[in-house]
Amino acid sequence: MITIAVDCMGGDVGPAVTLPACDAFLSRHPQAQLLLVGQPESFAAWPQVLNNMRVRVVPATEVVQMDDAIEVALRRKRDSSMRVAAQQIKDGAAQAMVSAGNTGALMAIARYVLKTLDGIDRPAIASQLPNARGGGTTVLDLGANVDCTAENLLQFAVMGSALVSAMTGRQEPSVGLLNVGEEAIKGSEVIKKAGVLLRNAGNAGDLNFFGNVEGNDIFKGTVDIVVCDGFVGNVALKASEGLASMVGGFLREEFSKNVFRKMAAIAAYQALTSFKKRVDHRRYNGAALLGLRGLVFKSHGSADAFAFEQALARAYDAAHHGMLDNVRERIAHAAPLIASAAAASDSQSISVH
Repeated sequence: MITIAVDCMGGDVGPAVTLPACDAFLSRHPQAQLLLVGQPESFAAWPQVLNNMRVRVVPATEVVQMDDAIEVALRRKRDSSMRVAAQQIKDGAAQAMVSAGNTGALMAIARYVLKTLDGIDRPAIASQLPNARGGGTTVLDLGANVDCTAENLLQFAVMGSALVSAMTGRQEPSVGLLNVGEEAIKGSEVIKKAGVLLRNAGNAGDLNFFGNVEGNDIFKGTVDIVVCDGFVGNVALKASEGLASMVGGFLREEFSKNVFRKMAAIAAYQALTSFKKRVDHRRYNGAALLGLRGLVFKSHGSADAFAFEQALARAYDAAHHGMLDNVRERIAHAAPLIASAAAASDSQSISVH
């Protein structure tokens, strides 16, 4: 059995989304059990979930709101559903947790409760964006770290490789460094230095480094993993989410026009709906917070029940395939390279000052 702690109160809607998603998830995953964390009085409308033998309710008296400051979530709401869910992992009651709540608060709480893995400075948010090959390209960071050092990007690459390897079975997933061009001489000083570190990691056997990639390579599926800072990654994520909405809006608009436009839309309907399904960001919902001593997955705050179920499934798959152990092993193997890169960076900083 894989046990997942669910922050049922998080997100824009809370139990009205999370509880139906839990019900659907349990019906498709007979080897899973759920800890429903939150205010029990809010769960009464879903008796079919509460009566499931693979469900246990874990009370929490407080809720982290989507607009709560990190300080409020971390210091003042110590019995929030988000924090109690994270505590289930620390206590060994659950192998993973899922929350649709405030991203900043989730990262802060998870980092405080679970701590980071040895050798990792900053956790990163990693998820898949749909690509032309019919699958997804794993991108990190997607918003946790707006400003990154070259050493951070190296750590992200190692963690991303572990994630993809555990989830897909590919032992050497390819890694690309997002840049303004493929040439090694292009990009900022941080990106050029990161390129050197990643090439060294590739030569040492710690990574399968492809080289620099550009933004369109994410959606072409050129590599399995694309590494970037959180500012750029979040922009790419939002652009991807907007694509399916644009196609859906186009279809609605064309069907509302004159008969000839309707006929043209009908002719293209099957192809467009197939494309819309392929790029539907709900199918890829559930971003991993990598670098923590526990499996934490972030659902989009506006996720519907279908999307939240996908986040639960990703958390289940990560626990089932031993993703945390894979991350630990890869970090341990790459530790000498990561440490030497950090030491070299510190030395350069001292010499500059």
